[in-house]
Amino acid sequence: MSAQSYAWFGATGSVGGRHAIFRSAVRGAIAAIAIAAAGCTPATTRVAGADPADPAARVARVGYRSTIAPYTSLRPSTPAPWRERNESVTPKQRGNSHAH
Repeated sequence: MSAQSYAWFGATGSVGGRHAIFRSAVRGAIAAIAIAAAGCTPATTRVAGADPADPAARVARVGYRSTIAPYTSLRPSTPAPWRERNESVTPKQRGNSHAH
């Protein structure tokens, strides 16, 4: 490369460096302003609903529900007549049905 190319790269590099310093200073100033503005938030702002330390605060009612109430035993039982139970729950056949 020629000497002019190196000079051109050097000149643009230093200009880019100045812009980078300027941009970082602007970003720092914006961050400082944002932090200062966030510190100016009024303390009376309501962040949560009720104060947990207030004994007069209204809370939802707590109900009891058993965790084992729907339990049914799955122990083996004695055999039962299944044919009558099966026939009592099957739909009735219409038309040409064969009776057993």
